Amino acid sequence: MAKKKAWGGRFEGGTDRFVESFTASIPYDIQLYRHDITGSIAHVRMLAKQKIVTAAEAAAIEKGLLAVLEEIAGGKVTFDLADEDVHMAVESRMTQKVGAAGGKLHTGRSRNDQVALDLRLYLRDAIDETVGLLGVLRTRLVERAEQYFGVVMPGYTHVQRAQPILFSHHLLAYHEMFTRDAERFADARRRTNVSPLGAGALAGTTFPLDRNFTARTLGMDGVCENSIDAVSDRDFALDFLHAASVTMMHLSRMAEEMVFWSSTEFGFLSLPDALCTGSSIMPQKKNPDVAELIRGKTGRVYGNLFNLMTIMKGLPLAYNRDMQEDKEPVFDSARTVRDCLIGATLLIEGMSVDEQRMRDACDDGFLTATDLADYLAKKGIPFRKAHEITGKVVRYCEAEGKRLKDLSLAELKKFSPKVGEDVRDAISLSHSVKMRNTRGGTGPDAVRKRLEALKSK
Repeated sequence: MAKKKAWGGRFEGGTDRFVESFTASIPYDIQLYRHDITGSIAHVRMLAKQKIVTAAEAAAIEKGLLAVLEEIAGGKVTFDLADEDVHMAVESRMTQKVGAAGGKLHTGRSRNDQVALDLRLYLRDAIDETVGLLGVLRTRLVERAEQYFGVVMPGYTHVQRAQPILFSHHLLAYHEMFTRDAERFADARRRTNVSPLGAGALAGTTFPLDRNFTARTLGMDGVCENSIDAVSDRDFALDFLHAASVTMMHLSRMAEEMVFWSSTEFGFLSLPDALCTGSSIMPQKKNPDVAELIRGKTGRVYGNLFNLMTIMKGLPLAYNRDMQEDKEPVFDSARTVRDCLIGATLLIEGMSVDEQRMRDACDDGFLTATDLADYLAKKGIPFRKAHEITGKVVRYCEAEGKRLKDLSLAELKKFSPKVGEDVRDAISLSHSVKMRNTRGGTGPDAVRKRLEALKSK
């Protein structure tokens, strides 16, 4: 016998089997059960406060909901596609336990405002978890930056060696990115943490609900002020997906460098065996799979953002069934960004750095060419002219197969009579790094101040 639908009064006969399967969301939205029950408990308490249901009825319903929560958490419930979604499944199971009073839970409420609330509660938890993981990753970056303080490496532009920098400074660049990510999630949380309950299907309700009471009970900051917008808005989910996409972009950039820097060609760092895999045919291989997968999974999170944007772009107000498709991209991105943050933290914790290889890479080239130009400018030569002179010096070095540090004083003087004995210091690696102590620069004093500021937080 087909299960009776909560909305079946208008219909004659049963639902087609394909339609029942095609429209059911319970295979994936069941993971909202905790949030659904939390919202229902707040709702029934409000109904009792407003004397829409009796205190005894509310107590029975709440007890039944808690029993269902325990059953689902313990894996003791088998769900039927005929229940359609988590909301109907929970209510149906609770009513079996409570009896007729269970049917009063849905008073003054629609699945439209109910599902909007559930998704908001889910995302609030997901955001809190993500921000926590970002905090752990940032802490690890500070720890490693402190551990490797003083290590010099090439800084790059256009994937070419540009100027020498502290490795600590490079690590802290990612700290800045992940700090912005945490702020972005916090901003998304603020817009998420608003209650749509009381909007009903789209027009509000005739029952004297206390929407503020429900919002406060749920720890939310306020209520949605327009009932139509309350049930048709998914901007908060898009905010989350956008924040997740930017975070994944930052993680992917860091993973990309780990892939390259752990290669034989660079050799700047080594990743722990526990985070790598081997080849089925080449016994010498050590593949940076965790970093590569973080890089690869970025695409699916981008896709989830565009998925939901595309779903929402043509929807007339208010609720449309298309919006059932909002959950899977959100669930997938929440899980993916969580896992990638954990993986990235393990990579930062486990990597070891080859300090000599980094320093050798700084010596092999013209990383202090800008310092030579600055040196000439400080001697009174206009910077553009100093830049031109230094360019000629580099071209000479390339023709002679020499590095800047290999040139004699006599050779340097050929390009400008302003060159003196002090040029050696000016174009040394240590001097180059040491002199860049403007706020935000790579100089040791500047980086140390930044490290201390971050640690004090």
